[in-house]
Amino acid sequence: MEARAKHVVQSDIWGQVKTKNGTLAVKVGNIQYTRHKIPFTPHFFGYCPKVNPEDINFDELQASAEANNCVAVNFDCPNVIAGEQNSQTLENILKDKCIKAPKDTFATSNILLDFTKSEEELLANMHHKTRYNIKYAEKNGVRVSEGSINDIELFLTLQTETAKRQKFFVHQDEYYKTIWKILFNEGMAKLLIARYNGKPLCAWMLFIYEGVLYYPYGGSSNEYQNLFPSNLVCWEAIKLGKALGCHTFDMWGAAKNPEDKNDPWHGFTKFKLGFGGRHVSYISSYDFVINPAVYTSFNLANKARWVLLKLLKR
Repeated sequence: MEARAKHVVQSDIWGQVKTKNGTLAVKVGNIQYTRHKIPFTPHFFGYCPKVNPEDINFDELQASAEANNCVAVNFDCPNVIAGEQNSQTLENILKDKCIKAPKDTFATSNILLDFTKSEEELLANMHHKTRYNIKYAEKNGVRVSEGSINDIELFLTLQTETAKRQKFFVHQDEYYKTIWKILFNEGMAKLLIARYNGKPLCAWMLFIYEGVLYYPYGGSSNEYQNLFPSNLVCWEAIKLGKALGCHTFDMWGAAKNPEDKNDPWHGFTKFKLGFGGRHVSYISSYDFVINPAVYTSFNLANKARWVLLKLLKR
């Protein structure tokens, strides 16, 4: 089977980021997982997102998981698009050794944009409202520039403002500072900042890895949203990705059903689709279980935890 590109979260440099942030990354052959303590127990849970199933050596993984006292290793949203060539064969690799995971952490759907098209083609494929918003932002004085290593505080301020407005969870600031410092110094991260009259309105953190531009984190001000700074930042990100030789824009996540207006992700999914990308869904998440008894108890406790977190977010 032809080797496929790794997702950025399976890269060695991402493993360094996670370990630096206090979560040990464990390398097993061509894959890596992070080790997470199960509270009030001596056990851990392994987390292996966006894996290429053909890269897994299950014998080596079991030995590693047992040595690290992991009750299971979670293959969260494997790096396989459902319905594409070989997707069923790749999913069968997981089905043969694992059970379906009770929940997903990564978004199960995404928007992917083909960068191999010309700028003219990309603009033509956008929704007419998206094209209008880009031009409107430019015409009215919104300007986008690349941030420096010192602009992380600006990004964090805007992200926090957005999280409060849209009621979603974010990591502690130090988490993003570590990501930014390590990936920026490796040439794998960019920060695009939109300003109006010098005032920062929007900032996106972007990753570059193996020909893919990723948009994992962003934030925007409550002010001047009528100037559509996010639209202009996204367009500048597209042009940047093409200039860097990337072939794909991975927009990190989307609603499972873009037409479902009740989905809390409907708004930003509609925004992303406006740029002409395709909506895709990934194969199911799976758990490679090492200790069935503790695994079952952990899932019951974790389910209760997520119910509580959702109640607190309201």
